[in-house]
Amino acid sequence: MNISIFGLGYVGCVSLGCLAKNGHNLIGVDVNDNKINQINSGKPTIIEKGIKDIIMEAFDMGRICATRDCDFAIRSSEISIICVGTPSSSNGHLNLNYIFKVASEIGESLIKKDDFHVVVVRSTVLPGTNQKIGEIIEQKSGKERNVDFAVVSNPEFLREGTAVYDYYNPSFTVIGSDNEAAIAKVSSLYRELDAPIEVTDVEIAEIIKYVSNSFHALKVVFGNEVGNICKKIGIDSHKVMKLFCKDRQLNISPYYLMPGFAYGGSCLPKDLKGLRTIAHDNYLEVPVLSSIERSNALQIDHAYTMITEKGSRKVGVLGLSFKAGTDDLRLSPAVELVEKLIGKGFTVKIHDENVNMAKITGTNKDFIEKRIPHLSEIITGNFEQVINASEVVVITQKRDIYADIWERHSDKCFIDLVRISENHRNKNLEGICW
Repeated sequence: MNISIFGLGYVGCVSLGCLAKNGHNLIGVDVNDNKINQINSGKPTIIEKGIKDIIMEAFDMGRICATRDCDFAIRSSEISIICVGTPSSSNGHLNLNYIFKVASEIGESLIKKDDFHVVVVRSTVLPGTNQKIGEIIEQKSGKERNVDFAVVSNPEFLREGTAVYDYYNPSFTVIGSDNEAAIAKVSSLYRELDAPIEVTDVEIAEIIKYVSNSFHALKVVFGNEVGNICKKIGIDSHKVMKLFCKDRQLNISPYYLMPGFAYGGSCLPKDLKGLRTIAHDNYLEVPVLSSIERSNALQIDHAYTMITEKGSRKVGVLGLSFKAGTDDLRLSPAVELVEKLIGKGFTVKIHDENVNMAKITGTNKDFIEKRIPHLSEIITGNFEQVINASEVVVITQKRDIYADIWERHSDKCFIDLVRISENHRNKNLEGICW
């Protein structure tokens, strides 16, 4: 396939070389004459393990060249990959001027081209950029998106120092577009790679790298805070974290990572507080660990705000224990939510068939009597009674008996805190973070 690459920096140079190595013909486009001359001499524009030999080999085979001439590049290719930089400002906003300038140039060049053209955004961009690029190309070319051209989002996950290895060994390849033909064409570029191709919504493709790298940053800081605590009390932090990473069922897994309601129960709050106390007693600041509890509390506040915005004072709550399948009410976020609603004058009815007031004992009983002393008067084992007595119904547990209740009660407003359904197109069902 004939491909043009706009931007010959880190991502552009690696993409140019690796695609050529896979048998494609590449034209690099850049405003920097130095980079153009380097490619046209068979030399890479970056220092990166393995790229020197790849570029030289591709150059010797006549598969790569570089130019300033956008018209030539567009005329000579069927796919254009945008790899220009998107530097960040001090307040976190991206400078997308380079991206939009390239989009404008591509649009002007497409005026002279009749064939369908695919534009691929490889640069890291904010959600909405793909749409804006399409609008710019339409404006400049006078042509129509998905008739004369298509725009595809295809984020890269290349680490400096291992970029060539990362290119050939990705966890997955992400492709987002509103054009099936373009998706098929871009997917074919990665058929040699032993990794799944994830076709998704454009906006998801645009935001996924921000989410991934933010989590990587969180992991680094978390590991460092644990390390600082361990050193202070004479424990080998690397042995701790190596053991931590052996747990692939919970620690290194999708578990606990799906958006939803706040955590609760007797373990997570207690053990988090215990680790923070160790840090405090050893005069250590641990900002990440210290902010977790506050962030968790804000999610409860968020659920409360969603309820108040519905404008009704009659609220039903389905599920009171801290998770389904238990009667443990200690530090349950649902208890805190109910307590707040009652304190603000809402009429609340609750269903939780696992919570039997006559069987609650010990610390569990002490906890709930302090928080909701009249619980026995507002809780029932019949969830239909709760729904019928309420105008807003809050689902706090993912249970089969709650499935599709919003469809059977279309006159009620439902707030879903656990993603009880993948289908949130119903007007009377709203998710807390979806």
